[in-house]
Amino acid sequence: MADGVEGVVSDEMVGKTGPGGIMDFDALRRADVKREPYSYFIASEAVADTDSAAIRADYPLIDKPGYLPLSKLEASGAFARLMDDLNSPLLAEVLSENFGIDLTDKPRMITVRRLSQLSDGPIHNDSKSKILTMLTYLNPEWDGTGAGCIRVLNGKDDFEDFTEEVPPLQGYVFAFLRADNSWHGHLPFEGERFVVQTTFLTSQEELDRKENRGGLQYWLKKLNPFQ
Repeated sequence: MADGVEGVVSDEMVGKTGPGGIMDFDALRRADVKREPYSYFIASEAVADTDSAAIRADYPLIDKPGYLPLSKLEASGAFARLMDDLNSPLLAEVLSENFGIDLTDKPRMITVRRLSQLSDGPIHNDSKSKILTMLTYLNPEWDGTGAGCIRVLNGKDDFEDFTEEVPPLQGYVFAFLRADNSWHGHLPFEGERFVVQTTFLTSQEELDRKENRGGLQYWLKKLNPFQ
């Protein structure tokens, strides 16, 4: 067990799946945590192809680019089952074990994307209110050109200076700890790009602020079709 998280792991962790029965938590446990240029892992086969197809069929009808807070959406069917897994204590326990920190008492925010626009994904670092971010990809295929594939960057100035690239294909999960150098982003892409973002935050106040802001930004986009 990693230093500093004794007592975090519960008996539930012996199970492969969480309450929704979608996420394969063993796939997350098996992932190799890299420590350079910052702490991250890439897992594959975390969601079965058949489950990914069912999730897409039940996906919320989001008609604008950007992430929308789960709290502003209607969740049903296989999509709701995935949300149950992402909201479960088990996810916090597995990630705590992987990264050697305790996330079990941290608030989390789930945001959902269906569409990307060309201005999305520039090189950036997350705010200090974010402790860890996990991206769950659900796309059945990708063209492999690099567009829309998030990169683990070595710095803030060059997309070509990267350590690893993550295809946004169904079953892939990318998780990383926020650090002063946790630069990431993807080359421009426009179109359908199914991804669910789970973020562990420093406080409930930050969660409330981000959820309110995220919902407002989305509805402003709906009111302005030319944005």
